Amino acid sequence: MSVNVSQTTVASPSSAGFLATRPVWQVGALATLAGAVVTEAFALIARGAGVPMDAASPGAKEAAEIPVGGFAGGVLFWSVAGIVLAVALARWARRPARTFVVTTLVLTALSLAGPAVAPHTATSTQIVLAASHVVAAAVIIPLLARRLSHQRR
Repeated sequence: MSVNVSQTTVASPSSAGFLATRPVWQVGALATLAGAVVTEAFALIARGAGVPMDAASPGAKEAAEIPVGGFAGGVLFWSVAGIVLAVALARWARRPARTFVVTTLVLTALSLAGPAVAPHTATSTQIVLAASHVVAAAVIIPLLARRLSHQRR
């Protein structure tokens, strides 16, 4: 089987059309579900590899177990703010995709401070928590940015 590498690969019309024609909130909801599933799978792999899933919030006296589904729940909860941001930018921003990407990357970087300062939490758990923020962002941000790049004002 030969592959012609001189031709440019183009996204299939169905996938590009799907993102471009759906409301921003709907693409955000679907991206969030995908991000939650991928992030929870990442956490389950870490759990299976022996990473302790006990973490504490600032001010807590001891760590508590992060339940199965806890990572997905966190993604679902915090992504609501991202979807609201995307909808607002789609309506009012001059360059919604760029503004969304810059803003959400900054917010993702800031979110890494939480795991870094989590008291009574094993370093391996802190690393998995921080990495889970990056995993969720890596799934959700590009999908919403792609939709916002098709925004017509």
